[in-house]
Amino acid sequence: MRPVGYDRAVFDVVPPPRRSRLPGVSMAGFRHRGPEPIRMRAVPHPAVTLSLDFSPGLLVVDDAAGRRPGSLVAGLAFRDLRVHGHGTEAVQVRLSPLVAATVLGVSPADLEGTVVGLDELWGREAARVREQLSHAPSWRDRFALTEELLARRHAAARPERGPRPEVVRAWQRIARSRGGVRVEALAAEAGWSRQRLWARFRSDIGLTPRRAAQLVRFHHAAHLLAGGRSPALTAADCGYTDQSHLHRHVRAFTGTTPATLAGEPFLAVDDLAWPGEAPPVTRPDTR
Repeated sequence: MRPVGYDRAVFDVVPPPRRSRLPGVSMAGFRHRGPEPIRMRAVPHPAVTLSLDFSPGLLVVDDAAGRRPGSLVAGLAFRDLRVHGHGTEAVQVRLSPLVAATVLGVSPADLEGTVVGLDELWGREAARVREQLSHAPSWRDRFALTEELLARRHAAARPERGPRPEVVRAWQRIARSRGGVRVEALAAEAGWSRQRLWARFRSDIGLTPRRAAQLVRFHHAAHLLAGGRSPALTAADCGYTDQSHLHRHVRAFTGTTPATLAGEPFLAVDDLAWPGEAPPVTRPDTR
């Protein structure tokens, strides 16, 4: 358990004792313990987010569509998402778009850029999950409950819910290259035309291959900026044409500038909860 503080808001970040047995699934626990409420901007990352809230307090997310309390699902490439809460506890799960459909029961394409209350997707099961997590005696038990739930849903899903093998390989290539692979190369490897890859990828993942590559590249760049790398060096290291190219992508994904993004507390928390998924962020505790 690692305490993190900023602006007098303090919360614990709890990594699980081991990696998930389900490929494409990672999770972490969060517990707010005041005195000030949590207020932070969520930064997009290349995963679908499942937040399982079981707290006596209230976790609230604001986006362009309004305010949503409690457990929720955030799709790929969300924008201008603000998180608020006081006395909150939650297990947050990151789902690769390759596994999100089988776990959630809805395609990532139906979630692109949106935030949906979990009860809208799972009905009464969402309330049952909340109750089970709230009565679990430890974080280890909560992680075990969450993994069992996700594994059960994944095993029960129809095979056709998952993405096509060609799309799986294309996404994996984008992730390995940190967004540096060209769409033409992905299409050639799949044996498809560019148009067919574009359509199938969008149908299965919820983004076009180009947009997916931009998201993966942005995720890497955001952590370099938060770790103290200058915008100019970040642009060069991440394959942007120049600093203004980086600025445009940061603006497109967050509505802010690289300088502002570098100071977002979400990125430091992200680094503690999911170490190794992006360049490490080293930032002093501001408590």
